[in-house]
Amino acid sequence: MNLRISLAQINLMVGDISGNTDRVIEAAREARDTQQAHAVLFPELTLTGYPPEDLLLRPELMQRVEEELDRLCQSISGIDVILGYPRLQGGLLYNAAGVIRDGQVVAEYYKALLPNYSVFDEKRYFEPGGESCVLKINGVPVGLTICEDIWYKKPAELAAAQGARVLLNLNASPFHSGKAPEREQLLKKRAVEAGLSVVYLNLVCGQDELVFDGGSFVVNQRGELTQRLCYFNESQQVVEFEGEGNQLEPKPAEIMPQPGEEEGIYNALVFGVGDYVRKNGFKGAVLGLSGGIDSALTLAIAVDALGADQVEVVTMPSRYTAEMSNLDAVQQARTLSVAYRSIPIEPAFDAFLSMLKEEFAGTRVDATEENIQARCRGIVLMAISNKKGKILLTTGNKSEVSVGYATLYGDMAGGFAPIKDVRKLMVYRLSKYRNSISECIPPRVIERPPSAELAPDQKDSDSLPPYDILDGILLRYVEQDYSVEQIVADGFDHDIVDRITRMVDRNEYKRRQAPPGVKITQRAFGRDRRYPLTSGF
Repeated sequence: MNLRISLAQINLMVGDISGNTDRVIEAAREARDTQQAHAVLFPELTLTGYPPEDLLLRPELMQRVEEELDRLCQSISGIDVILGYPRLQGGLLYNAAGVIRDGQVVAEYYKALLPNYSVFDEKRYFEPGGESCVLKINGVPVGLTICEDIWYKKPAELAAAQGARVLLNLNASPFHSGKAPEREQLLKKRAVEAGLSVVYLNLVCGQDELVFDGGSFVVNQRGELTQRLCYFNESQQVVEFEGEGNQLEPKPAEIMPQPGEEEGIYNALVFGVGDYVRKNGFKGAVLGLSGGIDSALTLAIAVDALGADQVEVVTMPSRYTAEMSNLDAVQQARTLSVAYRSIPIEPAFDAFLSMLKEEFAGTRVDATEENIQARCRGIVLMAISNKKGKILLTTGNKSEVSVGYATLYGDMAGGFAPIKDVRKLMVYRLSKYRNSISECIPPRVIERPPSAELAPDQKDSDSLPPYDILDGILLRYVEQDYSVEQIVADGFDHDIVDRITRMVDRNEYKRRQAPPGVKITQRAFGRDRRYPLTSGF
């Protein structure tokens, strides 16, 4: 008994149903003609891309899905095509996996377990399925499941009870740091419990704030990893099963390495930025380069995502900008071979102070004047973005965004925020990681104390506790839902914890107006963490 399945780990675009169908046809022909596969497997909701969100509420979407499903049936023969799509049945919508064979859909499976937590809203759209689906492909009984189904015992056990020897799991599983090993451990456990081999096929793409990292893999019925595809890249590889009856085994094949923590996060940021910019049709990217570590890391990510010829940087010095900041910014721009220019903001800052002179009469200088500087820079960068059709990348990190240490309509202005889910200490780690590949961030940028440079001799530590303390509090409060008392019990000062958590709560209104950015933790701001703006909690 022999079974060859082509694993089509491909990059799909939400809503581009015709384009996604073209990708399926191309990959299916490659699997049939070059790889001599019996079947080709695609990710969850292949035709619509994932997650289609409220596009699923538009009747015309389902019409297009049906049209493209018919086109697939007419375009492919000689190989089984297993793919995902939404299916309207009896007035109810299901998250389906179908098998196309010789011009028709010969089997369908409806996702049984619908995730409704974190970034997932599937119960908003879909009804759960309940029936198992097992069919023979080249004589081998094969079961189908979709994503969340494999995180629980019952769907795999039902397939095994119906005689499946191989379980195919279609996925759109987004990245967060540490998730890849967790997936594999779970699938190994599931394979042993059900007594069958499992093929885990994952999507690879950037979609708004989510990154789907690929890393598709195969485990045998003893829970041993036998094959793994690459991360953060498309790949189409064959898994081959041989044997008889219960002895059917996946043949050992290439096992691509899992990235380490910094490498995985950095690659996710690069991949997410690249897909967002390209899929939304921008002509490149522009960002403000201050000579600080956040903008330095953002520039490195942008260049690695888009290429140096697609990135433009602007330095915008003021009376408070240190000369070393200007020098370090120019050095990095030259090292990365990006176009750069200097546009001082002093004329604009002076003009605003003059305009507001009477309004501000009798008041002391405070954060208002600092914010005006940031907004002068925002206007300059947005003007360049508008004029040249380049997306403005903001450079704020998660630590700053958490406590509101950022200026609304100033340094928060922009179209995409690459490091908005990256805490400050990780910014340092990622900068050192990127320099270990090739030094592109001046060492002094990493070593010097961070500063917004909006006031004389200003340092972040003037307004915030040291970042090792701040990030420890934010990890517990934002990502782990600890109470103030629980955080204090972990060794943090009560007054500092109380101040920081209050800052987090009262700056929710700023975060609602921030641009989207790549999710790399289990609890990112936005769809992950939805708090009321007005609350007495």
